[in-house]
Amino acid sequence: MLSEDFRNRRVAYFSMEIGFDSRVPTYSGGLGILAGDTLKACADLKIPIIGITLLAENGYFFQKIDEEGNQIEMPTNWSKDDFLKSLPVKISVNIEGREVKVQVWEYIVKGLSGYSVPLYFLDTDIDENDEYHRTLTHYLYGEDKKYRLCQEIILGVGGVRIIEALGYNNIEKYHMNEGHASFLVTELLKKTKKENKYNIEAVKKQCIFTTHTPVPAGHDRFPLDLVKNVFPSSVLFELPEMFCRDNEVNMTLIGMNFSHYINGVAKRHGEVSKNMFPGHTINFITNGVHSFSWTADSFKKLYDKYIPGWEQNPFSLRNALGIPKEEIWETHQEAKKTLIDYVNRQENVGMDYDVFTIGFARRVTSYKRADLLFNDINRLLEINEKIGKIQIIFAGKAHPQDIKGKELIKSVFFSIKELEGKVKAVYLENYDMKLGKLITSGVDLWLNNPVRPREASGTSGMKAAHNGIPSFSVLDGWWVEGHIENITGWSIGSDKEELNEVEDLQDLYDKLEKVIVPMFYNQKDKWLDIMKHSISLNASFFNTYRMVQQYVTNAYFK
Repeated sequence: MLSEDFRNRRVAYFSMEIGFDSRVPTYSGGLGILAGDTLKACADLKIPIIGITLLAENGYFFQKIDEEGNQIEMPTNWSKDDFLKSLPVKISVNIEGREVKVQVWEYIVKGLSGYSVPLYFLDTDIDENDEYHRTLTHYLYGEDKKYRLCQEIILGVGGVRIIEALGYNNIEKYHMNEGHASFLVTELLKKTKKENKYNIEAVKKQCIFTTHTPVPAGHDRFPLDLVKNVFPSSVLFELPEMFCRDNEVNMTLIGMNFSHYINGVAKRHGEVSKNMFPGHTINFITNGVHSFSWTADSFKKLYDKYIPGWEQNPFSLRNALGIPKEEIWETHQEAKKTLIDYVNRQENVGMDYDVFTIGFARRVTSYKRADLLFNDINRLLEINEKIGKIQIIFAGKAHPQDIKGKELIKSVFFSIKELEGKVKAVYLENYDMKLGKLITSGVDLWLNNPVRPREASGTSGMKAAHNGIPSFSVLDGWWVEGHIENITGWSIGSDKEELNEVEDLQDLYDKLEKVIVPMFYNQKDKWLDIMKHSISLNASFFNTYRMVQQYVTNAYFK
């Protein structure tokens, strides 16, 4: 039985992936880690919410890179019993005319305040199901459209049914974190049907939708014939204008059509989304990161000393301006040594504590331009030889079916080979939450150079800011709001939406050569000013406490 506290939860947060611990690989990247950070912040702030996601029993994938730079994907081995509790509740969902059974596992997210948020994982790998349907919760983002469609039916429809089976009777809002869960509206609509009519407005009042990408490929669309075969929902086909467009079922449009509040995840992304989806009122709530989770141990100790209580009031990090510069530097050096020791132990590259170190780690896909820094190897070598030594640390996974992303990894891999003996550089395998924290807290500069305006928000630079690391980034996503030139970091290229790679490259190399590397080696006082402002201006604002409070005010309890 649910405790009275859990029973009175008012918000259900649906996300295809939720990452809260690197040992539980139920996430692929930014979307899932953001979802985990959101629930952690809700637990800290005592927001009455529950989380719903899929199990991903074999994870996203474990990444190896062979001697030719090829990404090799393997199942991630982990034991769900070690982290999750099986609950004696099962529901069924009709898929392809079969009743697919779904069981549920529970994880309790415990907040710094002592408040708890329950997180529920949906699992079809049980004896009652046939072999194919048992696999539907094995891999995150499966290999074909049918598999993905089945997963999204389980998440949306199965998620609502699980909530009810568990005894939650007070859910007022359903927050869809991207379109993967949009089929939940079919369940909500059924409850409103009277005299063969559905109360669409009543469902809209219950739903919130967050879109996370301006890249068309990031919005799931399924052929109508496939949906008819796999998910013959009467609701869906009785209201085709709300569910279908151009002979496809568009999950993003479903979420938007049935939500009273829609938001992008940065100011710029909100503007871009309005152009992508005309006719919808799209707001924005800029993403954040969970401050306590992404701050290195050395900086936690420093903040505890000078800003007591910061972990439950990240806005107080603005007071980092009062921390002595020498202590900021000593604290950073401690975090940097932890990273460099790890890299040398894993890769035997002999990186140095005192050499300027650039970090780049994120999902590898074409628009993120992972290879941009290596576009002119000779220019990079010239900076290294004439201005100051540099080291480079890269990491990131490409989706198993993203051929161009895999080619980018190979390109970076061979660029690193070309630099061997001249510039110490490395591509670290199996980028996950643990490695992400190590890199975002240990490098000297955080590099980010996507094609404008395809970066919805980005959060890795926010994590770096919590550790005093300046960003060097294209003016897109959150950086449009967080950037103050020579104060919190530096921009790459102009603020124009049109792609000008020549301009971006020129600016990237010019600023490294004339501003950034010389400042690091020759103007330490100025460099430390930028580190302090990264914390006081960016970490104090770009955190999930501020973000969740905006969701509460603008959407959850409005």
